[in-house]
Amino acid sequence: MDALIKEMEAICGKENVQYSNAAKLAYSYDATANFQHLPDVIVSPRNTEEVAEVVKVCAKYKTPIIPRGSGTNLAAGTTPTSGGVVVLFKHMNKIIELDEENLTITVQPGVITKTIIDYVEENHLFYPPDPSSLKISTIGGNISENSGGLRGLKYGVTKDYVLGLEAVLPNGEIIRTGGKLAKDVAGYDLTSLLVGSEGTLAIVTEATLKLIPKPPYKETILAMFKTLEQAAQTVSAILAAKIIPTTLEFMDQGTLQVIEDYKQIGLPTDCEAVLLIEQDGVEEAVKRDMDVIYQVCQDFSAINVQKAETEEEAEDLRSGRRDALSALARLRPTTILEDATVPRSAIAPMVREITRIAEKYDVTIRTFGHAGDGNLHPTCLTDLRDKEEMERVEQALAEIFDAAIQLGGTITGEHGVGEMKAPYLEWKLGKAGIGLMKSIKQSIDPDNIMNPGKMFAKSTKERLVMSNV
Repeated sequence: MDALIKEMEAICGKENVQYSNAAKLAYSYDATANFQHLPDVIVSPRNTEEVAEVVKVCAKYKTPIIPRGSGTNLAAGTTPTSGGVVVLFKHMNKIIELDEENLTITVQPGVITKTIIDYVEENHLFYPPDPSSLKISTIGGNISENSGGLRGLKYGVTKDYVLGLEAVLPNGEIIRTGGKLAKDVAGYDLTSLLVGSEGTLAIVTEATLKLIPKPPYKETILAMFKTLEQAAQTVSAILAAKIIPTTLEFMDQGTLQVIEDYKQIGLPTDCEAVLLIEQDGVEEAVKRDMDVIYQVCQDFSAINVQKAETEEEAEDLRSGRRDALSALARLRPTTILEDATVPRSAIAPMVREITRIAEKYDVTIRTFGHAGDGNLHPTCLTDLRDKEEMERVEQALAEIFDAAIQLGGTITGEHGVGEMKAPYLEWKLGKAGIGLMKSIKQSIDPDNIMNPGKMFAKSTKERLVMSNV
């Protein structure tokens, strides 16, 4: 390790290489509870060429390398599971080019997501992906995890806006994929392969992103329901009416109460569920859609439908939903935000299953999420120091994943697999699917130095059979 550190200092400068106990501790964990491993050294390259040289050194010593953004991911995707070198991108945080003719922006991986959103909106353009962590997460981390967000129902997720990448392979070679193209079927789609690969195949050093014109008008409402079923039926009915809202978010009563206590913005706390609904576009079309949405809410017995009269009121509602995790985190020492996706028609049954499972294992779980695309976030409030409770939490979460799969869903819609969900991935993909993924990993990274311990578990959790638990 001494020799490796000296080579890193020669490449990046001594000021950009950290290996004190304090530095190693600071980068030993991410936003995921119950996962922590010390790295050996932390480096901050200043450009792509330095990243490539860092990777070559790691390849020579067969040392693990973990690319890291802001550490906001929620599946232990950036914990240095096997030690090694954590790579930071604090120097690679520039917007390289805004191309208004081709409607693209080219950026380095360390740029904060909201910086990109604000920058393009100043130029009357729009970058839709908006993860709840957008004020602190980096675009490199978004690409690594294929992040979603509140606007995902209408506009899609990160992968839908990545046109091209520059990346460093495990042998230190630099490749470019895609480009400023509306069409490109030259060979395998390497861009899509790297998006969502969680740093296990390559290190992204530059990204070209697709932009669209900024919508000129939007409206936001909050619809309140006595029952989960009424809220879920409303979601299905809105989409059946051939309306795709920008945002269609769900929060249960427990989440509402905590957010209102935290922010005091006037959220209702006497209903079982609410839907946060937003539509954007041309004003006439938005008003027409919202008229239909109002009627659908009334048809399914909404207690009340509250319209945001100003952008400030709308932002309060949006930020209330975005801050759900922060609000819930105030209640117990440890907060585990999970991510299970089911077909939209299964939202109510899934929420009921989450409630049943929480009662069965005597754990506290609150649920919110993206109702429009069936992506729910059951959030467990616990205490990492209580080993007996944590065992019950793990059992509950495993049963939630199994319930999602049995309802036709998946173990993760946007948080990724990382280390946390690696033992459950085979439940979704089967042995053949895992085998294919391992073959791809082996061919690109034969020495397994790129973020090892992620995606592929040492052993698979025994599958739960819902009828027998």
